[in-house]
Amino acid sequence: MLELAPQLASALVLGLLGGGHCLGMCGGLMGALTLAIPAEQRGRRLRLLLGYNLGRILSYAAAGLLLGLAGWALANSPAVTAMRVAAALLLIAMGLYLGGWWSGLTYIERAGRGLWRRVQPLAGRLLPVSSLPRALLLGALWGWLPCGLVYSTLLWAASQGNAGHSALLMLAFGLGTWPVLLATGLAAERTRQLLRRRGVRAAAGLLVVLFGLWTLPGPHQHWLMGH
Repeated sequence: MLELAPQLASALVLGLLGGGHCLGMCGGLMGALTLAIPAEQRGRRLRLLLGYNLGRILSYAAAGLLLGLAGWALANSPAVTAMRVAAALLLIAMGLYLGGWWSGLTYIERAGRGLWRRVQPLAGRLLPVSSLPRALLLGALWGWLPCGLVYSTLLWAASQGNAGHSALLMLAFGLGTWPVLLATGLAAERTRQLLRRRGVRAAAGLLVVLFGLWTLPGPHQHWLMGH
């Protein structure tokens, strides 16, 4: 587990840095879910918001476990290197998107909308949210919303070659996204304004690009770790 600590920290920071993208993808949905809480349940709003996000994070971990099994099966084949290269390229694309320099990642997100169209009717049946179990289940369905940040991190986690490690990495990533989305649900305007600042977005984008370059297999990894 100690050997996994740097990757867990990286996944946590990646989720936190991706907060600006989370606002664009899920901020409106988070607000809609908050408004969907019945008036008599508004006093329990924080509890239900925690339930939404816990369900979402657990769905990330489940996806990490499932794709991690595929990564484990390919661990001793050249395909795992191809998976790691693809993950690195997606992370670089994600960094360029966060920095506002290139929006090509949106095409990948569009490819996942077919899955969301199948899941969305199930989510609609859980509204209005009147209990914590419904909030957890709705959050679990919400976790399958097409998102380039999740896709890139998921592929990186799966390339580790260990299903358990992949699930833990996605769990850490989900925890990293939690503060921003929870703050959005609680209408923390200052948090949103901070993450939308050009300088903050550029810094986050640059760090994610560097993380993608570090993920890309090659001798440059030693140079990056030295700096």
